[in-house]
Amino acid sequence: MGNLNWQEPWLRWAVVLGVGFPLLVMILGEIIQRLKRQKNPIASTLQTVKNLVLPSFAVMVFVRDVFKFEPQGNLVKVLQTLFWICVINALLSLINALLFEQAEEESWRGRMPKLLVDLCRVISILVGGAIVLSQVWGADLAGLATALGVTSIVIGLALQDPLGSVLTGIMLLFERPFGMGDWLKIGEFEGQVIDMNWRAVRLLTEDRQVYIVPHQLLGKEVICNYTAPDSIHYGNIKIGFSYDNPPNVVRQVLFNTALSVPGILADPKPDCQTISYDDFVITYKVEFFVKDFLQLELAQNEFMTRIWYAARRNNLTLYHYKYECAVESNASQTDITTSKLSQGFSSIPALIPVTRDQSSLDELTKGTRLQHFGTGETAIEQGTRVFSMYIIISGEAVMTVGNDGSAELEVVTLSRGDFFGVMALFSREPSPVSVRAVMDLEVMAIDSDKVNEMIERQPRLSREIAQVIEMRRHAIDVAQRTSHKEKLLNQNQDVVDEVRSHLS
Repeated sequence: MGNLNWQEPWLRWAVVLGVGFPLLVMILGEIIQRLKRQKNPIASTLQTVKNLVLPSFAVMVFVRDVFKFEPQGNLVKVLQTLFWICVINALLSLINALLFEQAEEESWRGRMPKLLVDLCRVISILVGGAIVLSQVWGADLAGLATALGVTSIVIGLALQDPLGSVLTGIMLLFERPFGMGDWLKIGEFEGQVIDMNWRAVRLLTEDRQVYIVPHQLLGKEVICNYTAPDSIHYGNIKIGFSYDNPPNVVRQVLFNTALSVPGILADPKPDCQTISYDDFVITYKVEFFVKDFLQLELAQNEFMTRIWYAARRNNLTLYHYKYECAVESNASQTDITTSKLSQGFSSIPALIPVTRDQSSLDELTKGTRLQHFGTGETAIEQGTRVFSMYIIISGEAVMTVGNDGSAELEVVTLSRGDFFGVMALFSREPSPVSVRAVMDLEVMAIDSDKVNEMIERQPRLSREIAQVIEMRRHAIDVAQRTSHKEKLLNQNQDVVDEVRSHLS
């Protein structure tokens, strides 16, 4: 030991590396673990320094300064090249961690496409590698740059279309005019974006077909994004009614029907306009909004279905938009209505004796209307006033009651011969229940005056109605009590689950 000359550079380097390298590795390891627990992206950069930069630096110094290899020898140059490549990699990792790893989604850093980031990384590595070749190996960069320039021109001309598509894709990915899940119309193609990459966009159409649209085509077409700036989408329907129907009445029926359609928004509310007086028809336009583009076709279909029932209930005559429709003769329509009303009255046991007399039956049909409700339509809304008693001729309905703002509770199912609306009609208060058609419903709507006249003719009907009202009120109480018990049980179960989670 006494013969060692501490002034020798190789000895100092040997001691520094033998002691400092392990110590520095241990310190970096602790720092990396702490940063990982904090989910700090710089941890990956320090990991690169620990695993690549420090070992390559230590090997290079040992070979060059401790073992005294020739500094201009190939082995030293290879180790120097390896070291500087590791340094470049660490610097790029640090830049990526500082700029992009924790970037906000709406910032320019968050909007930077990953493909462009990777491309810039590759270019930086190539430039750094060229500088290392020049400084370590003494390579002539001017000749290399000239050769690369000529080669780039040749390749660019040969791959003009593919490169143009790639560059367009990079610009689209950076600008982000649309995102995953958006509904687009690109030229003749229309569908939902299910995939985006550097070459093309994949669209899924409504009929489950997949179109692959190259970015080169995207750059030449006008793109209509149905989902931007928000998901609310506009729709409109044109429909014609007879000149005999007052426009204000038609517009009110159209408005109410649109509001009743599931999917059509109440805010912004629908708008109904009288747009033209044509040869055989007055044309109206209904404008509305749906929450999502996918709901548009469903809402249009449901509206066009329900408007037929609404027109029948309000004695409006629907016409084709361009062509005059054939209309049933009044005599034929009256005969059909009278026959159905007779069947409806005959379905009530208390009125069977009355219906045997034709003059009495004719009297009953006055003030009685035949109405239709499509599947899903509401015949009576809870909380509204009722001025008629309804008797089901065909179809099926369900009676429900609201439960403190929660989901509606089913009270009873109604079918042919059942009647509804009597609880609100006789109490002269808003209806305590809702009645909704679960299949196409055909009913007789009997005005309150006519109902009183029927009771005077047949007092037994009053007792039958009173029994039905009492049964319905009891059914409402049972449904509400059952729902209340289920709610308490669910609350108790939630408390038990919470206690168990704390104990565990």
